[in-house]
Amino acid sequence: MLDFPLKFRPILKEKIWGGNKLKTILNKESSLGNLGESWEISGVKENVSVVANGSLKGKSLNDLLEKYHGKLVGNHIYERFGNDFPLLIKFIDAKTELSVQLHPNDELAQQRHNSFGKTEMWYIMQADENANINIGFKESISKEDYIKHLEEGTITEVLNFEKVKKGDSFFINTGKVHAIGAGVLLAEIQQTSDITYRIYDWDRVDDQGKGRELHTALAIDAIDFEKRDDFKLTYEKKKNHSSEIASCKYFTTNYLPVSGKVNKDYSALDSFVIYMCVSGNAEITTNRHSEKLNQGESLLIPAKNKRVIIQAENCELLEVFIN
Repeated sequence: MLDFPLKFRPILKEKIWGGNKLKTILNKESSLGNLGESWEISGVKENVSVVANGSLKGKSLNDLLEKYHGKLVGNHIYERFGNDFPLLIKFIDAKTELSVQLHPNDELAQQRHNSFGKTEMWYIMQADENANINIGFKESISKEDYIKHLEEGTITEVLNFEKVKKGDSFFINTGKVHAIGAGVLLAEIQQTSDITYRIYDWDRVDDQGKGRELHTALAIDAIDFEKRDDFKLTYEKKKNHSSEIASCKYFTTNYLPVSGKVNKDYSALDSFVIYMCVSGNAEITTNRHSEKLNQGESLLIPAKNKRVIIQAENCELLEVFIN
């Protein structure tokens, strides 16, 4: 029953900062106006992904975990996480800036929210001219100076901004302040968590004239006030070869450009594998079962499948798993 690539129905989210690139570039079908996020594979409570293809169509990700355990995610991953799927996979389109925010680590998130923390990474799929992101502070800052800038409305003066282009990739540790800038379309890989501490929202209001909630007090104990140049990721771009972009205890993400045919052998890996198609399209085959994967789509290879064939003319994939 798990011998084919699993596709899931995207869970689409309207956001005050969302745009239309998820529709126009990634071909997501939606009547929502400001479409900000497509949750591709999710085990978040009340936002659990549902299979869209094959004999398991209509089953939820939780249904599969409860029935197939390690055959789906890998034995050591099931021992570690049980029936909680460990990753949340998204595409995000920011027409305007996201709020300046950060995420708590595992310890704080467990203590306060009974949740995992949220370590994440971004891969830039498309960016308008001069688009940027906020990531970290320009210089290390004291808690007192940080609070003063918040109170005086000058917090953006101490934030670090980076211009971005297609193919750039960034790692966001817990505690690091960050914000996706206007005009950026990206893929996000993160721990399964929806815990965000919003510290500044550009004085933005909704159509009722209300600003969004800020989490100033909660954020104080979670922020990393140190300047750390640990966020920009570099990687090789070798055709038909998996090159590591990021690796941590929560996930590994590789860049895999495919032109022709690639045979993948995962016999040494005790993990599911997720492919996110960030450009082009491909045909993914396991056990003679094939599935098309187009730009803006994702699929999951259950852990029991150790051999995968990828065929494409000119495709760029992100390959995600847990070591």
